[in-house]
Amino acid sequence: MRIVVRLDVMLARRKIKSKDLAEAIGISVQNLSLLKTGQVRGVRFETLARICAVLECQPGDLLEAVPDDDTAPRQP
Repeated sequence: MRIVVRLDVMLARRKIKSKDLAEAIGISVQNLSLLKTGQVRGVRFETLARICAVLECQPGDLLEAVPDDDTAPRQP
């Protein structure tokens, strides 16, 4: 199982630029970009809460658990 970040989708829905979100939540554009592309190992709940507050969404709107190919149920 892996976690996929859907932040780019929510930014598009809300018509908010990454730069504006980064400024609103107090992180660098570079760090937001790493988060957006899923290149981080973790995110602080405080940061996640700020993102959700600005985008008016729930954490589940931003993160999705998807099965890895090797953990998918095998067909007999």
